[in-house]
Amino acid sequence: MSSQPKAIIFDFDGVIADSEIASAQAFGAALTEAGLATTPEEAAALYSGLVRKEVLEAMAERWGERLPADMAERVQHHVDIIFDAGIEPVPGVADFIASVSHLPIAIGSSSWTDYIRGHLDRFGLTHHFEPHIYSGREHVTRGKPHPDLYLHAAAALGVAPHEAVIIEDSPIGARAAVASGARVIGLTAGSHAQPRLADALRREGVEIILPSYADVAVHLGVSAAPA
Repeated sequence: MSSQPKAIIFDFDGVIADSEIASAQAFGAALTEAGLATTPEEAAALYSGLVRKEVLEAMAERWGERLPADMAERVQHHVDIIFDAGIEPVPGVADFIASVSHLPIAIGSSSWTDYIRGHLDRFGLTHHFEPHIYSGREHVTRGKPHPDLYLHAAAALGVAPHEAVIIEDSPIGARAAVASGARVIGLTAGSHAQPRLADALRREGVEIILPSYADVAVHLGVSAAPA
């Protein structure tokens, strides 16, 4: 068991919203439809933690001229279908957030804040975070893998980076979190998590890799049940 931090900063996709697998399914479906066979597992390994522009750039680098010119539209079509069906929270996250609500907490995500708040509202979690919901597209010039977003969130919470714990699920996000000087937990509780994800997080230098929020609670010495 480790000591409790003075603040906790959460990534969003794959850490609060179980959305990375949905994105991977959409990316895989769009590529496969275009004749570029890609499983959701392959898409998760290749594109998790990237914003859409970076996903399309990575696809172009991988497939070259075989990638259709309308790939952005194809991807959006499949994202709309899958996300309209509804995204669930990562298992255990609501109870964990309730158990650490006495601490300053924030979200530091590459996604837009409107998207984050929409899902938080549906999960019933918005009140735990307001006003500390920060986007790498809106609040800093350089997003992940640069540490700027997490440095911004820590400053807004009034703590030094080394006093905070950051919970991340992607290698790119973990790289940003580690570079900030915070303690970093690699979480593999999302549906997209595969054994090689843990290996990739480990290579980024996270403090520990944990498979569930119950394990995070034990590691940080907090109760996993709501107060």
